[in-house]
Amino acid sequence: MSLTSSNMLSLGAKAPKFNLFDTLSKQTKSYGSLKGPKGMLVMFICNHCPYVLHIQDALVAVGNKYLELGIGVVAISSNDIVAYPDDDPIKMEYFALNLGFKFPYLYDEMQEVAKAYEAACTPDFYLFDRHDNLVYRGRFDASRPGNDIKVTGKDLISSLELLNLGRPQPLIQLPSMGCNIKWRS
Repeated sequence: MSLTSSNMLSLGAKAPKFNLFDTLSKQTKSYGSLKGPKGMLVMFICNHCPYVLHIQDALVAVGNKYLELGIGVVAISSNDIVAYPDDDPIKMEYFALNLGFKFPYLYDEMQEVAKAYEAACTPDFYLFDRHDNLVYRGRFDASRPGNDIKVTGKDLISSLELLNLGRPQPLIQLPSMGCNIKWRS
C-alpha cells in the first residue's frame, strides 16, 4: 500500500462522461443516466484498500442517503484486477451487495475514466452540480486507519448539504488520502 493524496482536479472542471459496466445490474451505465437532478457524486473506491474499508459503512450510508435526495451517486473501481484479484468485478458485486449499495458499482477496466478524472487514490471523491461543474473534490473526513479519529464523513457531507441547498461550496478543500490506484503496466 502506497499512501497517496488526491490530485485535486480544478474546481469548475466539467464532469468527464463515461459508459461503464455496472457489477450490480450487469448493464452499461453512463454518467448521464446516473446523474441526479441536483448533481452527481463520483467515488473512486476498491474492495481491498484499508482506507476504503475504514470508512465503508459510513460511505455507503452517505451515498444511499444523498441518492434519495436527488444527487446521483456512483462508485467506480479502476484497479488492475490481474495484479489485484480482490478487485475483480464478481468480488465487486459481492462487496456492494454485502454493504447494501443502492447506487451502481462500476468497473473501469481500461482505467480511462480514472485518468479522465485525474483520480489518484482510493477513496477519491468528486461532486458535480446539476450543470456538471466540479464543486467539491477531496476527503471524506479526517479519519484514517489508526489515527483514532471517528469516521463521520463531515467534509463530504458538508459539501453534499451545500449542493442540496444550492449554496456555494467552501474554497478550502482538503485532499483525500488512501491507497494509490493500481495502474496496469
